[in-house]
Formats: sequence, structure tokens, C-alpha cells
Amino acid sequence: MFAHIGSEALLLSLALLLALVCPQLGARWFLRVERALAAVARHRSLSVWLCGISALVMRAAVLPWLPVPKPFINDEFSFLLAGDTFAHGRLTNPPHPMWTYLETFHVIFHPTYSSMYPPLQGLVLAFGQVVFGHPFWGVWLSAGLMCAALCWMLQAWLPPSWALLGGMIPVLRFGVFSYWDNAYWGGALAATGGALVLGALPRIMRRQRVRDGIVMALGVVMLANTRPYEGLVLSLMVAAGLLWWVVRAKPAVDRIAPRLMVQRVALPVMLVLGITGAAMTYYFWRVTGNPFTMPQQLNRESYAVARYFYWQAAYPEPVYRHTAIHDFYFVELAEFSRARTISGVFLQLTKMAARAWAFYVGPVLTIPLFLLPKMMRDRRIRFLLIAGGAGLAASALVIFFNINYVAPIVPVLLAVILQGMRHMRTWRFEGKSTGQFLVRAIIVMCILMIPVQVHILAATPPPGSWGAIGPGRVAVERRLQSAPGPQLVLVHYSPNHDPLLEWVYNGADIDGQKVVWARDMGADQNEELLRYYSNRRAWLLEADDVPPNLLPYGAKPQQIQ
Repeated sequence: MFAHIGSEALLLSLALLLALVCPQLGARWFLRVERALAAVARHRSLSVWLCGISALVMRAAVLPWLPVPKPFINDEFSFLLAGDTFAHGRLTNPPHPMWTYLETFHVIFHPTYSSMYPPLQGLVLAFGQVVFGHPFWGVWLSAGLMCAALCWMLQAWLPPSWALLGGMIPVLRFGVFSYWDNAYWGGALAATGGALVLGALPRIMRRQRVRDGIVMALGVVMLANTRPYEGLVLSLMVAAGLLWWVVRAKPAVDRIAPRLMVQRVALPVMLVLGITGAAMTYYFWRVTGNPFTMPQQLNRESYAVARYFYWQAAYPEPVYRHTAIHDFYFVELAEFSRARTISGVFLQLTKMAARAWAFYVGPVLTIPLFLLPKMMRDRRIRFLLIAGGAGLAASALVIFFNINYVAPIVPVLLAVILQGMRHMRTWRFEGKSTGQFLVRAIIVMCILMIPVQVHILAATPPPGSWGAIGPGRVAVERRLQSAPGPQLVLVHYSPNHDPLLEWVYNGADIDGQKVVWARDMGADQNEELLRYYSNRRAWLLEADDVPPNLLPYGAKPQQIQ
């Protein structure tokens, strides 16, 4: 995540030097390009399509260097399970009779076998699997949709040229060249939901149209089914802003607005949300047996000790059947305990800010943020600043943080950066157009960083990292897939196993898949599983050997080259 910082800082230093010494460098060429893009930006629909298609083309173009990714993080396998379940035409799967051998992270096994995560990412993965033959293409399409939605959202808040630039920034940076488009655990869909909600708000205020109300409701639905907590905060902020606008409407001028709001906005929104709410409660009922219990809630109550918020007490320790699962959740508990101190809170917030800055901003996009005090006086984006502040504050209340958790407010971040660039463009130093050069240099630097980002993503992960399990797993899977007949792998870990490096994951149709991954529970207990899978060739995997050691079950260790 921080690997690109040095390269960006070097480019930024050079840009600052050139801005002071020769700010007119390339001015004629830049002016021609800006005029051409301004002509495109005036066609709003074309701009939206351009941003979305550019993201798709960009990712497809680097496939020789960044091929279709292999999953290796526990969240990815859980989302892929959801996608595989939906691709099989099911909402969930029946519990497996041998489930105690198959337990893994972020998956529930009773009363049904299912991913614990909200369903939208799984539905997109299922679409890619069914229509294009692989879940990755669902991820690919979601990145293009996000970039298009961000451009559409920004058109409601900023001039067209700046909206087009804002839609292209994620194409050049985190929308394509990050795990959002190179893994399976999401981010793009939550950002799309935030863009739809925030993009519909000013459009509703200008013209009360049914379609804008439906778009806003669809954005809320996407947030509820990707990042429910953060999405709820953003949705409440937008609802409050809309209500404030209705209350403050002047009767002499906007007498018809409240009635139109009900007919053209409130009713469509309630209809969409009502249908979705019914569908979600039905999904919860099918998966957990309770229409008001989310799969993630059930999973955490079944396995976790640590909770999400600082003020919550820990869960009672559940009964663990596997040391690796116990250790995983006690790693969480250790972080939970450290965070519930003054120094721990400060450390967590510092890490959250550093990771968010490195992923979304970096050195190149930091300069516009120095104009934040000036932007706070801009009426144009004042509401976005308030909504973004509320979103960040809400995220700061959560102990465990990842980059995609704040994805709903990515549209806010882009709007703030762009507004800062607009102010910067007018800055002159000693009568020279220094700020204009810096704005142009930011775009050039984003383009120049593309090969660096591709190289970082394509690099071999360091030993001991989450990514380090990938190559070993691929080699083992390749051998098992080429072996004749169905296979069963019992995974054995050493006493010093890192619980973050997990191997035991399966698809929706466990008994129908070529390779079944299970946990080694000792020779005596394994007999039950071996009898159940008597038609499969059994293997023992020494997962912590380097490289991983795969041998026929019951044979002496023999390292596989």
C-alpha cells in the first residue's frame, strides 16, 4: 500500500521545482488538450461513458502483466462462496454433514452454509461467473461502473470539465490499480452506491424527477448490501440534507416543492426501499433462520470474541474445534484489547488515517488538500464536507479498519480534491501561473505512476505476507486439478502457524467439486471424513513447509517440487 509513496514523492518534488522555475513548460500543448477535453465534457452522457469504458479498457490492457487474479485472502474466499452460491441458483446452501472438518473464516455453517457478507458483491461475482465464465469479470465491470458513477455524481456538484477529470482519477489510480479491481473483496460497489446517493441529491433539489428519486434509492440499496454501517451514516446525512432543503424552501417561490417531493421522490424511494427491505429480510431468513439477523451478525456471535466498536465488551469465548480458528480470533482480540486504551485509540486512528491517505490520496493528490481551509467557505461543496466528516467520524468509531470501509465517501474525497485543484489553478507566484502548472502536473504524474503501480501489483509478495500463500496454493491446486478423479486434501498446520495464512476454503457445491479442502483433526477423527469421501484420493498438506508439502495421506513426507 505504501510502496508507491517514494516514487510519487520524487515526482512531486520535481513538479514543485518546475512550477517555480518554468511554469509555462508545455503550456501550449496542455491548452490544446484541455480544450479538446472540455468539448467532450460538455456532452455529459459521453463523459460518463468515457470514464467507465476507460476503466475497463485500462484493466484489460494490463492483463499480460496483471492476469486474472487468484484469491488468497479469507474475505475473498467468502465473497467467492457467495458468488458461487448465487451462480448455482441458490440463496444459500444446506449445511454439510462433515462441516466440522470444513470450518473456515467469514463463513457460517449452521443453520445453512453461506458467506457472512452482504450479498451484492457475491451477486456481481456470480454475474461474471455465469455470463463470462469467471467471477473476475464481475469485478472488472464493477470498477467501470464505479468510475462512470463518480463522473455522473461530480457533474451535479462541479463544472463538467472537472467532473470528467474526477471520473478519470480513479481510472488512473485506486479504481483500477488496486485490490478493488485485482481481487474479489470489493470496494467499487460501495463507492458506486455513495456516488448515486450524492449525485441524486442536488438533482432532486433542482428538479423533482422520479428517476432521480429511484437512482438515490438504488444507491441506498447498494450501500445497504455492501457497507451497511457506513452506508447508513451517509444515507442519513443525505436524508437530513434533503429534509433541511424542503423545510427551508420559501413558500412564495417553491410552493409546489413539498407536494412534488412526495409524489416524485418520496414515494418512488419508499417503493424501492420497501421492495429491497422485504427481499433482504427474506434473504436473512433463508440464510440465518431469522429475518432480522444478518449473516455477519450470526458469524460473529458464533466465532468472534472481539467486537467492532470501542465501547463494546467482548463476546464470551465460544467453543473452538480448531487451533487455527482459535488463534485467528484471538489475534483480533489482542488488537481489540490494545485499542481500548488511550494510546491504542491514538494508534488505531493514526493507522487508519495513514492507510486511507496512502490508498486514496498519496503525495500527488495531497497538495490540493492544503486548500481545505479555503474550501470550507465554499457553498458549492459545504454539504459534501459535512457528509464526508460524518463518514470519517463514523469510521473512526470502528476498531478494525480497512480501506474499502470508507468507500461510500470516495465521491466526497474526489470532490474535495477537485475543488482544491480549482482553487490551486488560480494561484500565482511572482506573477507566474504556478498553480496552473501544478494542476496540470498532477494529472501527468498520475499517468506516469501507472507503470509503477502495475509493477507493484505484479511483484511477488514478500515471505510471511498474506499474498505469500498465493503462489504455493496455485502450484498445489494445479497439481490436484490435473490428477485423475476427485481429490481430498487434509490441511495440517505447524504449532507456530500464522492464522492469517489459511488454506481451507470450498465452493458452494462441496461434494461436487474436484478438490475438497478440509482440516486435519488427527488420525482417529479423520477416519470419519475419509469414510465419507471414500471415493476421493486423500492427501495430507503440510501447509507451513516451504514450499508447501503435499503427500498421499498416510505416506512419509516427500517434498513436492
